[in-house]
Amino acid sequence: MTACTLTLKRRAFLGGLVSLPAWVQARAAKDAPPLLLAQEAPPSIDPAGWLVSEKYDGVRAIWDGRTLRFRSGAPVAAPAGFIERLPNVPLDGELWLGRGRFEALSGVVRRRVPDEAAWMRVRYMLFELPGAEGTFAARAGRLQQLARRYADPSLVAVEQATLPSAEALQRRLEQVVRDGGEGLVLHRADAPYHTGRSPALLKLKPLHDAEAQVLAHLPGRGRHAQRLGALQVRSEGGTVFALGTGFSDAQRESPPPVGALVSYSHRGFTAEGVPRFASFLRVREF
Repeated sequence: MTACTLTLKRRAFLGGLVSLPAWVQARAAKDAPPLLLAQEAPPSIDPAGWLVSEKYDGVRAIWDGRTLRFRSGAPVAAPAGFIERLPNVPLDGELWLGRGRFEALSGVVRRRVPDEAAWMRVRYMLFELPGAEGTFAARAGRLQQLARRYADPSLVAVEQATLPSAEALQRRLEQVVRDGGEGLVLHRADAPYHTGRSPALLKLKPLHDAEAQVLAHLPGRGRHAQRLGALQVRSEGGTVFALGTGFSDAQRESPPPVGALVSYSHRGFTAEGVPRFASFLRVREF
């Protein structure tokens, strides 16, 4: 019996999905709200004309005035009290527990029956007013006014700052990372609201990150015999490659299913467009 067969039998026993049904993928695509997505910042970018904020390692959440949804379009099972305190205007931001606490946050927001005590510690870090007119600088100002007006500790307008030079931007990045943060976000101050992956929104991190879809489970060797060796994945740009590092033993025993979207870090690309030193981060469940 091959390692791949063992993996599939183990996943069937555990009730895991080997592939995502077409209707599930179609429903997610139908419900997914249009969002502005960041590109990677080029090295030594001049921050003139940009507003800079911390990149929060949270879960993206979009409020349309009635329903709070994940990036996938699935509703967030937040407590009624949390929902009732949200303004009646569309909002975009990150649900966040604090630096380095993504796994704890994931455990809170994934529950079908919300833990009200745990949700008391969740902050909705607001960085956009979907569909609003004006420049991003103007919209960021309106978010600050909204947060002050509501004076609710669960609603936080993300602080946006201007920086005088590339050197100041690098110092800010180093400080955030040193303090346990993930990186920085740069948004063109003069940009109107729009959606899609755009050069008007950049992410700046010590490591690049991206997403890919799982195509297959590749069997392991040596100490990883009889379990996952690597995931065969396809990047957003269509490049197929093996993602073989960054997994815990538990993840190798029960790997992300075929069809799942996973996040990975990397250090740029080879001449063939393959991510260098790609390392698994997490399954994108939201």
